[in-house]
Amino acid sequence: MDTASPESTVRGRSGEHVWLSFAVRRLVRLLVSVWVLLTAAFGMIHVIPGDPVRAALGQNAPAALVEARRAALGLTDPLWQQYLRYLGDLFTGHFGTSMSTGLPVSQVIADRLPATVEIAGYAFLVAVVVAVPLGAGMAVLTRGGRRGRTELAFTSTTVVLAAIPEFLLAVGLVFVFAVSFGWLPVAGRGDPASYLLPVAALAIGPAAVLSRIVRVEMLAVLHADYVRTARAKRLPSAVVYLRHALPNALTATLTVAGMLLGAMVAGTVLVENVFAWPGLGSTIVQSIIAKDYPQVQAVVLVYGLGVLLVNLVVDVAIAVLDPRSLKKEG
Repeated sequence: MDTASPESTVRGRSGEHVWLSFAVRRLVRLLVSVWVLLTAAFGMIHVIPGDPVRAALGQNAPAALVEARRAALGLTDPLWQQYLRYLGDLFTGHFGTSMSTGLPVSQVIADRLPATVEIAGYAFLVAVVVAVPLGAGMAVLTRGGRRGRTELAFTSTTVVLAAIPEFLLAVGLVFVFAVSFGWLPVAGRGDPASYLLPVAALAIGPAAVLSRIVRVEMLAVLHADYVRTARAKRLPSAVVYLRHALPNALTATLTVAGMLLGAMVAGTVLVENVFAWPGLGSTIVQSIIAKDYPQVQAVVLVYGLGVLLVNLVVDVAIAVLDPRSLKKEG
């Protein structure tokens, strides 16, 4: 019977080789993903129907002026030349100039990014802080088929909450807490109270999903041999659950949490528009409507890089928590 704990680590020269191989694989994967992201950001903007120059200058602008502006922006060049110029500009840190506002796109991103990072970061923290103890507690309470009604209530509630789209949840929260009761601001970014509804709209669904994952993983770990061994040693329940069971249950949870954080970042696009939140989510919608090519490409790139970095951090965290995953990959 294998009673070894997953906390056993990869040590020595073999361990150094495994970590080096892990770092190289992650670096190559990141570089390929960034290249795919850059290409997709460039390609998708050309799929959007309409003329960005006509949209910026107005439908009544003289044709000669429109053509001159298109030539000045390089939009009359072959697509491959535009692609190479786009990559070259990015490598020199030049995101271009907004067609609709005339401002440097880097300045627009610098102004709007903090607002998006704030609500996505707060929502992720709230989801984790709520989901981990809730899911772990429910696993302990309902293990072995105990408390069937509690398990049914937990499962039903989390399924319903997870199924509601962020947009509808945001509208419902505004109607109840801002319009009906008048307890919280309807929209805008201001005092701490203005953060509550956007953060809740982003956090409730992921918290429901994450708590279900934590419960399932915790139930599996509670039946593991090393947990039985810890109980046989008559260790206090808190030590068994918090030191031996919970950290090992969080390995799979981290993977899901990383995916949910990526979904949260994407969800800010809709939530920011409901709450008139001055972040990148509302900016990208306005840019698409205005067919502002440079701004759309830059915002899509920032969103994509954010998701890639989150996945990288999750991979490293999983490897640190469970070094056996390094050997499995190898």
